[in-house]
Amino acid sequence: MSATVEMPLWLVIMVLVLAAIATLDRIIGPGLRWFLRRRMERAVEELNKRLERPIQPFRLARRQDQVIRLIHDPQVMEAVSDYARTEGVPHNVAFAKARSYAREIVPGFSTATYFGFAIRVARRLSRGLYRVHLGRADSDTLRGIDPRSAVVFVMNHRSNMDYVLVTWLAADRSALSYAVGEWAQVWPLKSLIRAMGAYFIRRRYSSTLYRAVLARYVQMSIQEGVTQAMFPEGGLSLNGAVGPAKKGLLHYIVRDFDLSSGRDVVFVPVALNYDRVLEDRVLIKAAEDGVRRFRVQPSLAAGFVLRTLWRKARGTFRHFGYAAVCYGRPVSLSDFITRSPDPSTEALAEMLMSRIREAVPILPVPLVAAAMVQAGARTDSDLRAEGAPALPVSRAALVDTARALVSALKASGANQHLPGGDADAAIEEGLSAMALRGILEVRGGEVRIAQGQEPTLGYYAASVLQRVTEPVDEAARHGATLELPAAAAT
Repeated sequence: MSATVEMPLWLVIMVLVLAAIATLDRIIGPGLRWFLRRRMERAVEELNKRLERPIQPFRLARRQDQVIRLIHDPQVMEAVSDYARTEGVPHNVAFAKARSYAREIVPGFSTATYFGFAIRVARRLSRGLYRVHLGRADSDTLRGIDPRSAVVFVMNHRSNMDYVLVTWLAADRSALSYAVGEWAQVWPLKSLIRAMGAYFIRRRYSSTLYRAVLARYVQMSIQEGVTQAMFPEGGLSLNGAVGPAKKGLLHYIVRDFDLSSGRDVVFVPVALNYDRVLEDRVLIKAAEDGVRRFRVQPSLAAGFVLRTLWRKARGTFRHFGYAAVCYGRPVSLSDFITRSPDPSTEALAEMLMSRIREAVPILPVPLVAAAMVQAGARTDSDLRAEGAPALPVSRAALVDTARALVSALKASGANQHLPGGDADAAIEEGLSAMALRGILEVRGGEVRIAQGQEPTLGYYAASVLQRVTEPVDEAARHGATLELPAAAAT
């Protein structure tokens, strides 16, 4: 037993490395994982003390455990069997496909990433680009929601900045779980967005099995009380107006809802608007082409970012105007089902989208754009065909039209975010911003649309004009005019 054994140096090193790995894995690893897990639990306990809706244990479970729970759910297993039978494939092949779908969908929420990184970035980015106003919410109504209820924020989709603003908006309420499309499944966004608790959904190339797995994940998270955030329109608005809802996710929630379960689902409409949408040119071009395909040249995007950073560094950067977020009146799913004469998903979607339209905040640029349209600043079709400039509108007529719009909107209970609450100040700011971008031309006492800018004007006018034409639900009026001080509030 005491005989000397000679071994090559490389083999000795390998043995030592394997021994070190085994020690870490079997002895040090479990204790270290327990220590880190305990620290995280304490951090979450402290965080939950200041959140209106604490983070649910479901979100804190390991991602691997959530995937296993999802794929072994009885409804998913039944969908696997149906898929195997319909497609004529072995059961284990169908199960493997369901497992790949679950891994694609299920997030890996990190409280450190969400509250330590994402919230700070959202706040700094929002304030760096816009003069932000997070609208006065009906705090009593929101705080009065039963803590056992699952809350779903339903929002209009104006810009990719929506994710940033709403994340900041809800920072003191809860951690939001977003439904995010295929665009985010690229490195390094994929890991970051998953760590923020977002789950990916396919809008194309889906199958019945995929939809079954997605439906069960959404239903499980709702059953566990996870606070959700979704964009019912299914994509960015191409014309500036709040569009109809795609009812997929809403249908999953309504289909699984049980009135006798004791857990309600409360939908909170959220409306966003901007004086400048960063992607406006791309969206307008997609609308003109009739194809929802956003082609952005990387060189142009990089140039825009670099120019913005250079102006910030030199102190010459001018904010992109106002960005505002407002709440609409919440909708209880249990009340909707028991009191509505037509408690269908379609009726629920229409109600939610109507309340979002009513809550859309009125900002200086959309106000001026709508006033230009209503004052008759349209290019005559014959003149447009000849390439002639747009017909001008007198400045006095524009101001009168804008004032009338402000009065009508105020009477209907619209959320108005105007500098100092003054229509005249908003008109000056809106005109200045649109002239700077080359959308309008201001010459003496006349204002005209710059040649070729009619679609851009219509895009920004749509949010106000739609609010004017939207039938107002008297019971859903939820606030008077919101005024900003003359100096921009943030």
